[in-house]
Amino acid sequence: MDEKVMLVTGANSGMGKATVASLADTGARVVMLCRDKIRGEAALLEVMQQNTSRKIDLMFCNLADMKDIRRFTEEFKKKYNRLDVLVNNAGVVTLDRRETVDGLELQFGVNHIGHFLMTIRLIDIISQAEGSRIVVVGSGAHKAGKIHFDDYNLTCGYNVISSYGQAKLANLLFSRELAKRLSGSGITVNCAHPGAVATSMGVDRATGFGKTITGILRPFFQTPEQGARTALFLALDQSVSKITGEYFYKCKIAKASKASHDENLAKRFWELSENICGETLEENTPKSIKL
Repeated sequence: MDEKVMLVTGANSGMGKATVASLADTGARVVMLCRDKIRGEAALLEVMQQNTSRKIDLMFCNLADMKDIRRFTEEFKKKYNRLDVLVNNAGVVTLDRRETVDGLELQFGVNHIGHFLMTIRLIDIISQAEGSRIVVVGSGAHKAGKIHFDDYNLTCGYNVISSYGQAKLANLLFSRELAKRLSGSGITVNCAHPGAVATSMGVDRATGFGKTITGILRPFFQTPEQGARTALFLALDQSVSKITGEYFYKCKIAKASKASHDENLAKRFWELSENICGETLEENTPKSIKL
């Protein structure tokens, strides 16, 4: 299989769906990774109706379940022998404290740990594609974030701001440390801040909470297509083919928090993440790549 293969998580709506459509229009084969079968199939139908020549495959994975992530990554590697672009786009925001299947606080578990585990388990086939790229969708909310090493599951004093801030700082620390560890491999890793985007994230589907506020603010937000531009820029543009470990906003390197540049913090957090997952980057990396 010589055609480029690209994977987008959280692909059934919002920026994820917009990213899939734009990547597919380059002629690449794009995998839409979704959690929900019904919503995923509806999204696939929509993007294919827009352009029937797109090559899009639909796969399923629950990023809140490490066992399911392991199943998916094995299934993906049986189907594809390379991965040129990985866009870690999926995200969740919850006003009340919830947990993943593995007992992790949900925002931390999905927004960071789910992507961390999936990425390191796919690193062997990411390394098979020349000039492969990993794009982590972050947020300016990382500037209010802190890694709560003593209580990363936020069992005491949970609030949505501290939870989301921790998860988004985690995204940036992860992308910087992964870029550092893959230095010289030809794989680039960068973090994209999309800006304020009108999506369904943050709306509780069970209660409808947040829908009215989102509707009122929608005229002031970017569309999903506009929000996806920086991630697409990092995934496709030749001008950033050699740039790695950076934080981008509006397709330019942007100022990030002091904590996000703390190499000791990033290393300590990486080790915590590996301990939570029970897997390391080294054991998933081909011997041809020197870490």
